[in-house]
Amino acid sequence: MRTIETTATVAPDGTLTVRVPPDVTPGTHRIVLVIDDGSREARESQPGAFPVISVGAWPPHLSLRREDMYGDAGR
Repeated sequence: MRTIETTATVAPDGTLTVRVPPDVTPGTHRIVLVIDDGSREARESQPGAFPVISVGAWPPHLSLRREDMYGDAGR
C-alpha cells in the first residue's frame, strides 16, 4: 500500500480524471478518495466543531507545580 497525493479533475458529468506516477502498474487498484473542498467556512460549520476562545497569554510567573498549587499539606 502507498499514499499518493495529487490533483484530480472532475468533469461536469462526474467523471474523475487523475494522473498517477509512472511506476504504478496498469490494472485494477483499490483506491480511497478524499475530497478536500478547501473552504474554511465549510469545516467550521460542521456539527461538533468546537469554538476556540483566546484568553491571551498566561501570567509570566504562573507555577503549576504541585507544591505551589497545594501548599505544604500536599493537597
